[in-house]
Amino acid sequence: MEAIIKVDGLEKSYGEKKVVQKISFGVNKGEILCFLGPNGAGKSTTINILCGLLGYEGGVIKYKDKDVKKHLKEFKRHMGVVPQELAIYEDLSAEQNVRFFASLYGLRGRELEEKTDKALEFVGLYEKKNEKAKTFSGGMKRRLNIACAIAHEPELVIMDEPTVGIDPQSRNHILSSIKKLSKSGMTILYTTHYMEEVEEISSRILIMDSGTIIAEGTKESLKEEIFEERQFILEVEEDEDLNTDEFYKVEGVKKVEKKAEELIITTLKNVENLDKIIAIVIDSKTKIVNLYCRTASLENVFLRLTGKSLRD
Repeated sequence: MEAIIKVDGLEKSYGEKKVVQKISFGVNKGEILCFLGPNGAGKSTTINILCGLLGYEGGVIKYKDKDVKKHLKEFKRHMGVVPQELAIYEDLSAEQNVRFFASLYGLRGRELEEKTDKALEFVGLYEKKNEKAKTFSGGMKRRLNIACAIAHEPELVIMDEPTVGIDPQSRNHILSSIKKLSKSGMTILYTTHYMEEVEEISSRILIMDSGTIIAEGTKESLKEEIFEERQFILEVEEDEDLNTDEFYKVEGVKKVEKKAEELIITTLKNVENLDKIIAIVIDSKTKIVNLYCRTASLENVFLRLTGKSLRD
């Protein structure tokens, strides 16, 4: 894939504290790269550097093989930013907000008008374009925030937790919109603390902790890499005579738990042994009501990599 942004050896310090420690990564054209990390990981600092809001002491950031420091204005022209804090003017209408931000990127006349309407239609606010932003719900303001960032049709959009504090319908609309932007060829760098969002939209994931990148890959590859086990959940008719010790004779089985009418068997994922597990249940004359496989979630991956303790 074509990397439109390449970060090599990026460093940032506040006094003697290094918050970003020689990190390197790429952002590929058209992908949705989800950036994750606990509080204090250096994620927000990295995002602010990429947005051009912060300087940095070491490393190189290239946009289409051009050094961003030397071509910062050009880089910013091709970028849109959706900040976590709403960047809209409450006393202006939706249309006036979008027109203002789009004009900062040089749009004028008919082009400005057409792209303003297109952005408002894309986020579902065209019918509300003459209404003031202060009359909007939280979800509508978030959608307006996105319209302001994409009206000039940037190649790269950086979205910093764009769904904080909104209703499920608005969140669903925003996530669907982000996938449409990606399909159109726009590149999205996305930060969130909602793992279900990452599950739904991510092309690839970067996880930061203590100023470094500790994991990188697709959601599927990260789950495969971090966890060597899976669980088979068998819902069975309660049977006091079922001997759980028999399952430990099956290759790959690591743990067996019996909870009322549920049998939870933890096994190595690279060992195909489900047929043998089912055979033991059938031989015991226990009826299987339902069966499914439970695999690791992204939240499990995140906690395994970064630890479970709360940080400030």
